Amino acid sequence: MPGFVLLVRPRRDDDPAIRLGITVSGKVGGAVIRNRMKRRFRALARELLPLSGIAGADHVLIGRQSGIERPYAALRAELEKALGRLRQKASSSVSSPHRGADRPTGDRPGPVPE
Repeated sequence: MPGFVLLVRPRRDDDPAIRLGITVSGKVGGAVIRNRMKRRFRALARELLPLSGIAGADHVLIGRQSGIERPYAALRAELEKALGRLRQKASSSVSSPHRGADRPTGDRPGPVPE
């Protein structure tokens, strides 16, 4: 999305809580601008994540330079769209697992050969 990047990662820990992380780098602007963006992201998350977020997942919003002057309504629409896409992707991946999904991931070690 033009104003931010949204990353979502399921935790797979049987906890349905939706967690949020927000980051805005120094390249975006000074402390005042970064803090304003973070406040806007927190307000958006309070409004949309309980309804449209993915339960049991970590959601991370990364602010972009173009998000500074974007109207709140535009950011809200973009976040709704991004969450909708992710929900579609999550529901389709549950019904049709990807090839190689049974392989161990990088965050968990596989079986140790003897």
